[in-house]
Amino acid sequence: MMILIGADDEKGAQVYKVDPAGHFLPYKAVSTGKYEPEAMNFLEKRVAELELLDENATIEMAISAMQHVLSSDFKGSEIEIGVVSTSKKFRVLSEQQIEERLNAITERSDL
Repeated sequence: MMILIGADDEKGAQVYKVDPAGHFLPYKAVSTGKYEPEAMNFLEKRVAELELLDENATIEMAISAMQHVLSSDFKGSEIEIGVVSTSKKFRVLSEQQIEERLNAITERSDL
């Protein structure tokens, strides 16, 4: 399985999942791997929110999906996050940036 992510000025963010036979489907949010059904269920329940999310909220939703599926909290050093956007080039978040998103998730869940 392969997930292709890109962004352009005309269509904005684009996410495609390609299977080994070459079939591809567009998604607003997608998962693959061992816990794919659980992650897709989590994302499908929140698909209406996706259009309203800014970059940080999108990152936080992705982290929350992983935490929910794996029933685990993460440290900034335990996960790696790459970001694709129309305004910036592809980049990988630093451990400190990931910690900031993890703290935001924790603060929101404490309310």
